[in-house]
Parts: sequence; structure tokens; C-alpha cells
Amino acid sequence: MNDRRAPGVEDLPHAPQLPEFDPDDPVESAVIGGLVRSWPHRATVRRSEPDLDEVFESAKADFAEELIPFRDHPVYLGLDESTRDCIRAWAWIAYNKNVVDIEQHVVNPGFQLLLEDSLRTGLGDTARSSVVQAMVDEQYHTLMHLNASALTRRRRPWRLTERTLPVSLTVRRRRDAVARQEDPRSAALVTLAFTTVAETSIGAYLGLIADDETVQPVNKATVALHRRDERAHAAVTSELVALVYDRLRPDDRRILLAGMADGVAAFTAADYAVWSAILATVGVVGADEMLREVAEGPGDGRLVQDCSAIDRLRAQLEGRNGPRAAP
Repeated sequence: MNDRRAPGVEDLPHAPQLPEFDPDDPVESAVIGGLVRSWPHRATVRRSEPDLDEVFESAKADFAEELIPFRDHPVYLGLDESTRDCIRAWAWIAYNKNVVDIEQHVVNPGFQLLLEDSLRTGLGDTARSSVVQAMVDEQYHTLMHLNASALTRRRRPWRLTERTLPVSLTVRRRRDAVARQEDPRSAALVTLAFTTVAETSIGAYLGLIADDETVQPVNKATVALHRRDERAHAAVTSELVALVYDRLRPDDRRILLAGMADGVAAFTAADYAVWSAILATVGVVGADEMLREVAEGPGDGRLVQDCSAIDRLRAQLEGRNGPRAAP
């Protein structure tokens, strides 16, 4: 692994830190190169670094088949392979959009509250510096996923625009939860709760693709690079929230813990509104009935099953002489 310096920027004294990557891996280097070429210092990029188009493998699927909730339904199985390829490409665009929506509209609002010490818990310089570095990282993550979607649009024959898709379910539910609060402080606590869930659980969401060898290498590398950073973010976020929690009143603690429970429910749910938009755009006949049957079928309907990190954090916080949140 490298020292998180971008390829070709060794001479820049203040080069930003980047997601950890393997410089000997051409796909990971190409993903990082896509970030570097967005800087003003374009001339410093090594010309030998491969770009994303060079490592794109057209024969590989854009999205993991096992993550399509209706993959075993007769309507989907009856589609021709080109249509299924189009749905998988759309699913990858939607996956990236979901990540970007969560980073921008769930994670960063909570980080901004911590940076400004909006809850007046007295976070010091070190804690606030950690928040700022995490916020910088999130912008790199957003750019990586935007680059990956742009690559898919270049290399596939379909018009895959994010404007067709609704905003992320997690974002929609966070907005609803915040709107239900009676005062700004309660709204801030719920915002921080959703941020905490996202930062401690997004690694599990990214893990759904990061280790799947059937998926397009660029897509897999994008997710794997992001997941490496999020492992550190989960630890930092947990520590920061614990600091805040220790300085909250009992009523504030109850709101924060209950908000985390709401956040888990939102983050782990399958977003059928997105699938409905995709299938309508592709023109799949019988899509609504298929989605309804899948949603009402066996299983708990969760996309993300591993909530162990946020479960541990909630248990830790509840053990600090705080109240127990509603299940």
C-alpha cells in the first residue's frame, strides 16, 4: 500500500491525502488517477498511468446480480440479456448516486455540526481537525463515484442520467426525521445520529460489491478504495460521537440513540422507488407487479445485513449510564 500520495505528485509539498491504493494495481491506479486529473496540477500526472477507459472490461457486469432483489423473478428472467445488461448498468449508476447522496446529504451535515460544535459540547482542536480531514475524504469519495458513473455512460450504449432517479431513501428518511423534531437542537441530534449510522455502516454497503469478482474491475476498485477509508472513518466517528454523548443531557441522549435506531432502519432498507424508476425507464412490462411481489415476499427486505458496528456503538453508549433507546 502507498502513503496516500497521488501518483505523480511526489514534488507537490502539500499534496492532498488520497484513499489508500496499490500502485502496482493498474485499475486502482487508474481510479486514483481520475482524482489527480481533477486537480490544477495536471502536468504533474505521469503519462504512463492508465486511465479509466483503458482498464474498462466491456464483458464484465456493471453490477452484482445477487444484489438485484428481483433476480429470481420470472419477469426479470424472461428479459433478453441486453435488457438485463441495461438494468445492471442502471443499478451501478443508482448505487453510485446513493453513495454520493449519503455522503453529501447525510454524512457531511453531521460533520458540519461537529466542526461548528453546534451542540456546545466543547470539542477541541484535535477532534475538529479529524472532522475536517474526514470531510475532505468524503469529497474524494464523491468524485470517485462520479467518475465511475461517467465512465459507465461513456462505455455503454444507454443514456444513464441520475436525474431519472429519486434521491436516496436514507436521505429522504433523514429529512423526514429531522422535520419531525420540535426544536433545532433535537434536529441537530437526529442529524448527527444519521451521520453516525452512515459512517459506521457504509463499509458494509460498500462490501456488497468490493469483493465480487464478477463485477466490472473499475467498479469493484472504486468501491474497495472507498471502503478502506471508511474503516478509519467508522472508528473516528464512533470516538467523536462518544465524546459528544458523554457531555449531553439525558433527554439529548435519548434523542440521539432513538435517531440512530431510525437511521439503521433507513440505511439498511431496499429502495424500491429507485428500482421502480429504473425499470420504468428501461420499459419493463410487469415491473410494478414484480416489485410488489418481491417486496411482499419472504425475507426481511434489508439490503445491508451487517449492522454490527452501529450495534456495538449503541451498546457502548447505552452502557455509559445513559438511557436505553427505543428498539
